[in-house]
Amino acid sequence: QVQLVESGGGLVQAGGSLRLSCAASGRTFSTYTMGWFRQGPGTEREFVAGINWSGRSTYYADSVKGRFAISRDNVKNSVALQMNSLKPEDTAVYYCAADAFPTGWSISTTHHEYDYWGQGTQVTVSS
Repeated sequence: QVQLVESGGGLVQAGGSLRLSCAASGRTFSTYTMGWFRQGPGTEREFVAGINWSGRSTYYADSVKGRFAISRDNVKNSVALQMNSLKPEDTAVYYCAADAFPTGWSISTTHHEYDYWGQGTQVTVSS
């Protein structure tokens, strides 16, 4: 069983930055593809960013490309999401997720491909 715990959410003004962190338990973290998803009020959960097991491959939703950066540390069993130039439309609950059975170097953008989820952390961007 893998447990994921997010931290780093909060309230920030538009144009500001936040860094989300996700700490993972389990000895096989380095084999997982990791992703960040978000869910705003009245919306479906959407893919934000993903990183493959080695950290050499990343993928971003168009809405965050150039503003957000995902990274991982396989020694510390953690993944981070650096969010810059935040906009009010980035307001959502952000979830860390692990795909325990990735296909090669691919990074899935669909939430049902991910096997483990954190409890979420709220990010609120004021205008």
